[in-house]
Amino acid sequence: MAGHSKWAQIKRKKAVVDQRRGKLFTRLIKEISISAREGGGDPEGNPRLRLAIQTAKDANMPQENITRAIQRGTGELPGTQYEEIVYEGYGPGGVAILMESVTDNRNRTVAEIRHLLSKHNGRLGEAGSVAWMFTKKGIIRVPTGSIDEDDLLQIVIEAGGDDYQPTDDFFEITTSPEQFEKVKQALSEKNIATDSAELKMEPNSNIRVEGKEAEQVIKLIEALDEHDDVQNVYANFDIDDEVFDKLAQEN
Repeated sequence: MAGHSKWAQIKRKKAVVDQRRGKLFTRLIKEISISAREGGGDPEGNPRLRLAIQTAKDANMPQENITRAIQRGTGELPGTQYEEIVYEGYGPGGVAILMESVTDNRNRTVAEIRHLLSKHNGRLGEAGSVAWMFTKKGIIRVPTGSIDEDDLLQIVIEAGGDDYQPTDDFFEITTSPEQFEKVKQALSEKNIATDSAELKMEPNSNIRVEGKEAEQVIKLIEALDEHDDVQNVYANFDIDDEVFDKLAQEN
């Protein structure tokens, strides 16, 4: 299993803590506001907003919070003005890292991200330095046991999905960004529950890191992920199972 998938498992455990701290809601509110600002406040005509709203509902965010976030994005309510910035850098072992941020102060954010990278044996790169190593894809996770594998495969193929991989707990379906909504809709029409559905940057290939370097990579990504202005962190690493098990227990 690739390192970024292992990190996703740790993140799911961390999400419980994040939600208690209110951090998850803060990220979702930012995403809803930005989506509404960029594509309008009607989710029917704004796929990004529709996905953000569904993710917020899955996290049990109150409807009034969602409504206010949309209204701030469309300008109906006053609020902080955010901008989206993607930072690129390198971690231990030459691991490529993409960081999607939403900030109201780009000078503060870049200084703090540069500090975190340096602190964990990484460095900030220039725009375009690592982005070419990633491709945007839709990732949909269906719990194993909720549907026969052959039936799921047929639905995915007919809806235009690219691939799927079984793991211990999920069937992980991969789609192009263009087919993402269609595959989600096909699953919904068949009453197939999904654990998560998101558009994310997937690495085209992975770098193997082991031992201390692997621990440094995970700790760096965790530090970046916990930064208030960082929405998503992507990296092209593959780590040793022993290191993963140790870090998963700690989280």
